[in-house]
Amino acid sequence: MKIRKIAPLIAAGTALFAATGITAHASSHREAPFITEQPKVDGTDWYMFRSYETGRASFTTLIANYQPFQDAYGGPNYFFMDPDALYEMHIDNNADAKEDLTFQFRFKNTLQDIKVDTGDGQMVSVPLINVAPFGPGITTASPLNIVETYTVRAVRGDRRSGFGTSGLATNSTDGTTTTFNKPADNIGNKSIPDYPGYATNHIFNVNIPGCTTDAATQGKVFVGQRKEPFYVNVGEIFDLVNLNPLGARNSEPNTLFDKNVTALILEVPTTCLTANGDGSGIIGGWQTASLRQGRLLNPAPGSDNNSASREGGAYAQVSRLSMPLVNEVVIGVKDKDKFNASKPKNDATNFLTYVTNPTLPVLINALYGVPVPAVPRNDLVTVFLTGVPNVNQPPGLAAGGTGTPSEMMRLNTGIAPTAAAAQNDLGALGCFVNGTLILTNPGCDPAGFPNGRRPIDDVTDITLRAAEGVLIAGHNAAADTVNDGTQLPGAAIGAGASTDFGVAFPYLNNPIPGSPNGPNGVSE
Repeated sequence: MKIRKIAPLIAAGTALFAATGITAHASSHREAPFITEQPKVDGTDWYMFRSYETGRASFTTLIANYQPFQDAYGGPNYFFMDPDALYEMHIDNNADAKEDLTFQFRFKNTLQDIKVDTGDGQMVSVPLINVAPFGPGITTASPLNIVETYTVRAVRGDRRSGFGTSGLATNSTDGTTTTFNKPADNIGNKSIPDYPGYATNHIFNVNIPGCTTDAATQGKVFVGQRKEPFYVNVGEIFDLVNLNPLGARNSEPNTLFDKNVTALILEVPTTCLTANGDGSGIIGGWQTASLRQGRLLNPAPGSDNNSASREGGAYAQVSRLSMPLVNEVVIGVKDKDKFNASKPKNDATNFLTYVTNPTLPVLINALYGVPVPAVPRNDLVTVFLTGVPNVNQPPGLAAGGTGTPSEMMRLNTGIAPTAAAAQNDLGALGCFVNGTLILTNPGCDPAGFPNGRRPIDDVTDITLRAAEGVLIAGHNAAADTVNDGTQLPGAAIGAGASTDFGVAFPYLNNPIPGSPNGPNGVSE
């Protein structure tokens, strides 16, 4: 290719890289123009996997992360969820690209308005969210100045017009929805000396309406701050991909090692999620966040901490996420807000060309010379829109089927979970040799991405290799090795890598404290 042809492509690549961060700024952080203005409802990562905690293989874990790039020291208000927003997890179990079961999370922030005597008998409201250390036994009468709670409601059918039951509860015998306490963010080791114990006290066993009837089938729920589980070299990626995608894996530091995120984590009996009720079907899942259509700003807020604005009207979806990196490296800049507001059932009409004729391989070719696979890319249609045959493609989406192609993460619940110690970070991709599925291939881990997604799965490298044609028979050998170079879980380079994902619910690590010092100001 002559220089005069390369230059426009590099310019185009530069524009895309600057606008989208190419592949991996934590999967879906600040990925569309509008959502950058609404960080509290910015969905960052969606995980869906058969639980691999010992004794919990009959359950499926759903994780929806929100609020990207949280600095642990981000006080004094930290990262409360939006009480005017609706956060949702959706499950499609019949391949029609419509939700069959939705879990709706709503939040409430209650100001305790703690006051102190300033010396002359006058009681004055404090500016902080806590006034003394606290721990696992915290109650609403504790030193915590703002108490954050939430409820979870299960809706069957359409998320707005479907059959809504009572919400999740720790005891459903009376049909009353439980209001759960959300732990405060990890302010620091002096305020919360035992954050792991404090957070564990906020894991609740729950009955799920229409699913569970006794303690043996209870699910679990946890909502709170966690250490950012995604690993990627953000700085190099943003700097016009200032790394070699054909170089060695584990050669670049994880620049997200010091960030936190807010996680909504729900463990559900798998039989509750599948259409046949026997826990062996293929399900699709995605997360969304919605805001009220109307917002009226108060030019003179009062003393009420919620009086700065008033929200009203129907909910409008502003964030959508399932398969990682779609809105970053597949959807064009002009349609990113449109994608966030869309529903899976309309994907084939709205976004099919972005999948069958992807721009990313062209841009990587211009920068690094990796050959561009021929279009249309039917292999990517299976990865993003229908599921991979013989892995996680529902029967209705096979050739000639009646299902609706749509972008969502799909999980074959009939595939047993892989024990944590045996998991391969390249997931199900390691099961393919020259485009052919070989379950006996060394390193094959069919329980991993793109068959659902677990915390350890290196979705960046997997997606890059898929984009370069690794699922195509006779593909160029470069597709088998392309990567973003970021250090892997358990690797030794740099400090604070996203390693040691939990082997039990809630799976994601405790968040980094805002202050590493102990009670006496001594670094720990």
